[in-house]
Amino acid sequence: MQQSSGPLAGLLVADFSRILAGPYATMLLADLGAQVVKVEGPDGDDTRTWMPPTRDDVSTYYLGINRNKRSVVLDLKDPDDLAAAQELARRADVVIENFRPGGLARFRLDYDTVAATNEKVVYASISGFGTGAGANLPGYDLMVQAISGLMSLTGEPDGPPYRAGVAVFDVLAGLHVSVGVLAALHHRRRSGRGQHVEVNLLSSALSGLVNYTSGYVAGGTVPYRMGNAHPSLCPYEPLPTADGELVVIAGNDGQFRRLCQVLDLPDLPDEVAGEVGEGGDVGGVVGPVCDERGLPPLP
Repeated sequence: MQQSSGPLAGLLVADFSRILAGPYATMLLADLGAQVVKVEGPDGDDTRTWMPPTRDDVSTYYLGINRNKRSVVLDLKDPDDLAAAQELARRADVVIENFRPGGLARFRLDYDTVAATNEKVVYASISGFGTGAGANLPGYDLMVQAISGLMSLTGEPDGPPYRAGVAVFDVLAGLHVSVGVLAALHHRRRSGRGQHVEVNLLSSALSGLVNYTSGYVAGGTVPYRMGNAHPSLCPYEPLPTADGELVVIAGNDGQFRRLCQVLDLPDLPDEVAGEVGEGGDVGGVVGPVCDERGLPPLP
């Protein structure tokens, strides 16, 4: 591995995470120049067995989130291997783990123990549901997609719930970890002390639902599955044409007027405005197929 010249060059990251959220975060840090040492148990990271697809008999899932890292196999139940893991954590600038809360305490690799001999360490813990209720539940993306409500928003209005095709909340949590670590490193530069960064998938999920969570909390609106339609904009979806579906987006009144001009319907925006009521344009914000809540009606 060549010496990095990235912005995080010179930082040592001890990666005790596996599967997706943690490895994704450490991969981003490695991409920015940090030296990442990935610690795997004797059986390896679970994603090594998640195949197909493969490249040279190695899972592409594993390859996709573990580039630019060094790797070491350590059995934490072996005294010598455990001592090596503890020494790695003592030397590290950043430690990232995604065991269940408290899971590393028996190996003396938890934050309090590591920070006792490495007060500058930035230690990031990733869990499914935090350290309160649900702390003992495993943090799988599919579970969080269901609990957060994302699956109730995905699919056709009269169809079953669907998971997103990608493990979106694992990835989002990994991004949140990397942001938290960078902020903690900035804090350390000013104060000389490390911090404990805690991220959980459910909180990342609720953050990632942004406009839906805001609509529920601030507007009292319960979202529901709408297919490809948008709760606040229309048109903003694939629409049928003679030779297939075409994605049509009108994100504001100006775009809606230009769309109507292209469709040779220059009077439509004013007709729509008249249907909704006096007061000006509605364009891509509220259209004739939206109800009084700004939501397309259920079929």
